[in-house]
Amino acid sequence: MSDLLERLPAILAGVGAVALAAFAWWQWPTRLEATVAVRYLKSRRSSRLLSLITVIAVGGVTVGVTALVLVLGAMNGLQADLRDKILVANPHLRVLTYGEGLRLDDWRRALDSVRHTPGVEAAAPFVLTQGLLSAGHDYAEGVVVLGMDPDTGSRSVTTLATHFTKGDLRFRATRPDVEGGIALGTRLAAKLSAFPGDVVTLISPAGSKFNASLGAFVPKFHRYEVTGIFDTGMYIYDDSYIAMARRSAQEFAGLDTAVTGIEVRLTDPWAAKQLGQRLEARLGYPYRAMDWQSQNASLFSALKLEKLVMGVIVFLICVVAAFNVVGTLTMVVRDKTREIGILLAMGMRRDSIRRIFLSQGMLIGLTGTAIGTVLALVGGGMVSRGHWIHIDPSVYFVDHLPMHSQSTDVLIVVVASLLISALAPLYPSLRAARLDPVPAIRYE
Repeated sequence: MSDLLERLPAILAGVGAVALAAFAWWQWPTRLEATVAVRYLKSRRSSRLLSLITVIAVGGVTVGVTALVLVLGAMNGLQADLRDKILVANPHLRVLTYGEGLRLDDWRRALDSVRHTPGVEAAAPFVLTQGLLSAGHDYAEGVVVLGMDPDTGSRSVTTLATHFTKGDLRFRATRPDVEGGIALGTRLAAKLSAFPGDVVTLISPAGSKFNASLGAFVPKFHRYEVTGIFDTGMYIYDDSYIAMARRSAQEFAGLDTAVTGIEVRLTDPWAAKQLGQRLEARLGYPYRAMDWQSQNASLFSALKLEKLVMGVIVFLICVVAAFNVVGTLTMVVRDKTREIGILLAMGMRRDSIRRIFLSQGMLIGLTGTAIGTVLALVGGGMVSRGHWIHIDPSVYFVDHLPMHSQSTDVLIVVVASLLISALAPLYPSLRAARLDPVPAIRYE
């Protein structure tokens, strides 16, 4: 059912395109009718109001199409940018276990089985835990600790290695008085004033011992050297994530030789849910799979709903533009009543009169839609490449408004605009075709 709802706009666009093509073929004007239609849209020397309202009608369609394409492009851009940034440190799929705590002991056998599953490009064990980080000041920051293998080649599961501004994933410490190297997010490093070469203290929730004299648990302290800084562009990663070698993370989390789970990169990220179900069936209980879409389902559902609501709201601009076309052509009919009467008296059929005004509406819609689409695509590309619109990354996870116009969305907007523009002149064209020639010729 959800797949049908997602494909519904494309289906409606296809039906609308067929209906528009059939309507245009049925009401396609002759050369004479098209010439008269274009002439009626131009101004006369005695009255320049007609050309002005024609420009306003075209402008209304242009504004509606431009706004709709830009809004849909912005929503698509946010969704695509968030997806790409989420997958910087998160894999397409995670294989975990049921039970208390996240602990996978027999991970080597499971890793071998996962790597031989069709559709899997790379897989690796990982450790995920939390800690309290201090750089020697009175201030400490809660962080997410990500332990991973320092493989940056074709077998790497995430793209975190490509986002390092200093250092890399090898975590090579140069000091003898530390337990290893770690990498910090750029915002976290700035907050703690911790940079490559500095020593930081990481407090672990695991391994705490009870001190009888103090009557409390004493946490375990670990010292690490900062060996790298990464900048993903994703606020939550850059502000609260640290990365270290898997073996160091295992010791920090008190897992010994166990890991938190297995992270997997797939050939097709959109098939993560189906492949996760296959892995669960293959590995059996107590293994479970969590795909990246399920982990961020609420975020992407909110974006889809926001895209739908914004699209409907902005679509009303196109409807307003249609009323503008109706008003324009009604004024044309009133202004050209005498000429219409002369054409009818000379033997022009009423169907031809109707097609003249239908042609005017379709010409206005076609011109406005073409200009609006070009403006939206060019403007959206410039905004996206130039990072012109900055937004709060702590709220929206990204620091600028990305634009990504999908061909399906653009096609839907174009078809909807042309269909509305074709239906809008029906009333004025029928009114013009029903005029009586004698009173029309006498009309002043």
